[in-house]
Amino acid sequence: MSRDRITVNPLHRRASDAPTVEKHRLSETGMDPLTAYHVVHDETMLDGNARLNLATFVTTWMDDEAKQLYADAFDKNMIDKDEYPQTAAIEQYCQRILADLWHAPDAAASPATSTIGSSEACMLAGLALKRRWQHAREAAGADTAKPNLVMSSAVQVCWEKFCNYFEVEPRFVPVSDEHPWLDGSQLDQYVDERTIGVVAILGVTYTGAYEDVAGIQAALDEIERARGLDVPIHVDGASGAMIAPFLQPELVWDFRLPRVASINTSGHKYGLVYPGLGWVVWRDAAALPESMVFRVSYLGGDMPTLALNFSRPGAQVLLQFYLFLRLGREGYTRIQAESSEVAVHLSAGIAAMPQFDLVSDGSTIPVFAWRLRPGWSGNWNLFDLSDRLRMRGWLVPAYPMPADLEEVTVQRIVVRNGLSMDLAESLLDVIREEVAYLEALDAPLPRPTRSGGFAH
Repeated sequence: MSRDRITVNPLHRRASDAPTVEKHRLSETGMDPLTAYHVVHDETMLDGNARLNLATFVTTWMDDEAKQLYADAFDKNMIDKDEYPQTAAIEQYCQRILADLWHAPDAAASPATSTIGSSEACMLAGLALKRRWQHAREAAGADTAKPNLVMSSAVQVCWEKFCNYFEVEPRFVPVSDEHPWLDGSQLDQYVDERTIGVVAILGVTYTGAYEDVAGIQAALDEIERARGLDVPIHVDGASGAMIAPFLQPELVWDFRLPRVASINTSGHKYGLVYPGLGWVVWRDAAALPESMVFRVSYLGGDMPTLALNFSRPGAQVLLQFYLFLRLGREGYTRIQAESSEVAVHLSAGIAAMPQFDLVSDGSTIPVFAWRLRPGWSGNWNLFDLSDRLRMRGWLVPAYPMPADLEEVTVQRIVVRNGLSMDLAESLLDVIREEVAYLEALDAPLPRPTRSGGFAH
């Protein structure tokens, strides 16, 4: 059988349908819709069980009411605010809820937008920082060449994309054992008059740790006193911005800090909505240059738009508002707390095993990582353990840490709603069994294994 064709299960195939179908070319004739459904459904069987995917931050389950609401709104175009004015109004409800949750000075006046995900939200926030810097330089009669953005070397790849696509020099503050995340201690070496801003991560992808936003602000305050440079902060809260308000309400990281100009989050991560939905909120109108807002005549209406994408789904925005209504502050707190409890329980179980050292323990966002204790074994590594767990159905990625710590390999678990304490106990049992198998090896495995299991 050619690899270019898919065999159609004869149980589903109608008499008029061909026994095989092309993968890479459009067929001359179509097929029965039910047959086509079964072909696509069968093709996805090897994707694995999403509930056992502990690599992804992205929501993989919503309740039946959410699924019905999703189906009801498949056809809604978020950008078409003239045709779907109530969907546009619900987007504004969500924006104000988030601005209030993050302590904006005036939530009703904070500019915001939904996006396809946090990557688009970060692009828009980065562009706003660049435009603000450019406008200030132009007003002062200075050139606007060679802007730079300062961030930890542990940032998500979307920030590297932003700098590449929008011609901004990335300045990566290296992580180290002494400074495993951005804490402000080294900023003076990286910030100058061409710095458009500093990115602080609330929930580092690699470990789940919170970067010290208040410490970063304090360092920037000192730089302003010493050198006269007024540098804003963007908080990449892709995960933590929907955790900290509920589990660490005393932590000051958001618009309570005057240098925080903008915050993004992923509605499709700990916002608990299906992919893809992101949000970005600015402190006030001064933080978002008017030059970034387009006013478009579309289908008979005048429509302000702030996005890199144009047409995009409105359904996820409705799902976000549904969850805000369904859960409220108490419900979000309960769900996030349960995920945190499972993460801390799992990390304690890993820490009790003599082979491992924890890198983080899940007490910030419900994410933690561990490393193989130095010198423990020459016969296996964390990539081998990841492969063994994958054979048991569990996706638990292993990967090297970012630049300047790349010699350190870690393994990470992301706990999402749906990973119960019972499942966590089952996972710990499987990890212990597979570690025992690897420990019993009397020689190294035939070749180093490298899995592509890491996912942001």
